[in-house]
Amino acid sequence: MYFDSHAHLDHPRFDADREEIFAQLPEREVGLIMNVGCDLKSSLQSVALAHKYPFVYAAVGSHPDDAAQLDEARLALYRQLCADERVKAIGEIGLDYHYENPTREVQLPAFRKQLEMARELDLPVIVHEREAHADGMELIRQFPEVTGVFHCYSGSLELARELVQRGWYIGFTGVVTFKNARKAVEVAQWLPLDRILIETDCPYMAPEPHRGRRNDSRLVPLVAAKLAEIKGVTPEEMGEITTENAKRLFRI
Repeated sequence: MYFDSHAHLDHPRFDADREEIFAQLPEREVGLIMNVGCDLKSSLQSVALAHKYPFVYAAVGSHPDDAAQLDEARLALYRQLCADERVKAIGEIGLDYHYENPTREVQLPAFRKQLEMARELDLPVIVHEREAHADGMELIRQFPEVTGVFHCYSGSLELARELVQRGWYIGFTGVVTFKNARKAVEVAQWLPLDRILIETDCPYMAPEPHRGRRNDSRLVPLVAAKLAEIKGVTPEEMGEITTENAKRLFRI
């Protein structure tokens, strides 16, 4: 069985065929999904999906793109959502300096406040970190009680070593299947098997041979197959290993 540990199946791009996708998951051996919020609307939609489908769980939080909207009222709503038994993580939260919109001065306090909430509620976090390695790790080090997953990992091997030492997991998307994915492959080669998660980040990051098309959870076995090749196990073994890892992280 495969666990898609990071999906956005609430996205409008799935409005026309969401039911069809979900109906086909068993034949692809995809048994569990973590649907991840990016703002209040998608967090609410993720919780709704988790209540409608027993194989879906939810994460709630504000992506760095939504950092300017994270005020005390929004945090209070997230706390209320986290009381729901179908909510298993806070995310996706973090830093994104690629476009820096909003600015890092806005993103940093939003990330900090959500790490504080995770510590308060004793929940794991799902971190989006892009071109902000130094600032991201500086904040992570200030919250040693908080762990989670760096999803769609784009950092260095050195950074991965520190994260694993601190009890974190590393999530791989379809990017690991790309021919130019040298850094992701290097990290995967080193990474202990009990720290690997697989994900689609759908509708983005479709693996080869579907690169550039809309992604969905039916394709997560392709990510597992590539990681299995790298680690010298079967795709089925990688599916079971990463499913157990995700269940352990999200306490499912």
